[in-house]
Amino acid sequence: MISEVSTFKSICVVGLGYIGLPTAALFAKSGIQVHGYDINANTVKTINEGQAHIQEVDLDGLIQGVISNGLLKAATKPVSADVYLISVPTPFKENHKPDLTYIKNAIRDIAPLVKEGDLIILESTIPPGTTKEMCHWLEEKRPDLKKAGGVGIAYHAAHCPERVLPGRILIELVQNDRIIGGITNQCAEKARSLYEIVVRGECFLTNSQTAELAKLSENAFRDINIAYANELSLIASQLDIDVKELIHLANKHPRVNILNPGPGVGGHCIAVDPWFIVDAAPENSPLIQTARVVNDGMPQKIIQKIENAAAKFKKPQIACLGLAFKADIDDLRSSPALTITKSLASKNDFEILVVEPNINELPSNLSSIENVTLTSLKQALKTADVIALLVDHTPFKRVSKNLLLDKIIIDTRGIWS
Repeated sequence: MISEVSTFKSICVVGLGYIGLPTAALFAKSGIQVHGYDINANTVKTINEGQAHIQEVDLDGLIQGVISNGLLKAATKPVSADVYLISVPTPFKENHKPDLTYIKNAIRDIAPLVKEGDLIILESTIPPGTTKEMCHWLEEKRPDLKKAGGVGIAYHAAHCPERVLPGRILIELVQNDRIIGGITNQCAEKARSLYEIVVRGECFLTNSQTAELAKLSENAFRDINIAYANELSLIASQLDIDVKELIHLANKHPRVNILNPGPGVGGHCIAVDPWFIVDAAPENSPLIQTARVVNDGMPQKIIQKIENAAAKFKKPQIACLGLAFKADIDDLRSSPALTITKSLASKNDFEILVVEPNINELPSNLSSIENVTLTSLKQALKTADVIALLVDHTPFKRVSKNLLLDKIIIDTRGIWS
């Protein structure tokens, strides 16, 4: 339960997605009254029925508990609160320009409700300078707040990026260290006092722009390392070298840790965040840009390899194992596996058998295609001519190699080597 001296009695969480909903549930569990706001009526209805609309370990039970005791309520409109925690998408537009529309809309919606002394936290991953820009948008709509002293005096604002792994979100929201970037030092201190209610890791204080770039830098670092592994896999293939053995041997060096290659990079962070750095400093980010080009080009390399294998058959059945962007989750956002499957499905002479154990139905961009079927792993292994392993889900790791003997295998994750 929250401390008796806590000044935070209510939180309005704007955006109830993969981060917003678990965050809302954890604060509600601590004893704070939490109002969840989302524009999706179906999402709101599902949550108010005590269920999570996303797949995440232990989230359903937590939601059921905090809904039943009334500490979490969801609606399609925001309400007045002591804290506004914004966790909405930040995709990019054409030419990889950041799209801040969702954040602007969130500020538009909460602006009439903000009181003097309130705290606004932007958790969304954003380009450097966005938190300051958010305050500018708010004060345009609320000149009375600006007249009363603006951010740091009339109200407080900070950026606190999430750093969690799907499948472990509830654990890592509590255990991981957090970076808290305030517009002022007082803003950062106030935000820290909020997060310390649920966070057991250390909270590191800085300014908002440094916090913004820190999150982007973390994911750009990972993207660059993945790109190196993927490029190495292409080189090894050209030279007829087993890339898995190559990496295993290279990693015997005490200061080398090459990652495993894959079919590309997906998800809402690593495939997107580096472009925010590029947009902010295009002339000084050639390495980051190159890594993005390498990783974005991997799906087409895999597609070509699968098509070459399928050319051996008159009307091939191709099993695509996995649609999610990483193992053991249901998240298909920016998934290279989904990109590969969609491209193969566009070939009318291919029959595509999709195996994704974490979903119950195909996404809309596949369900309307006649030659695509969502099927079981057992059926796919039995009937497919070509098996493309695109995601290293746990059930796929357990497949007996005896079931693969008469198949053409494209193993993009190296789990059957």
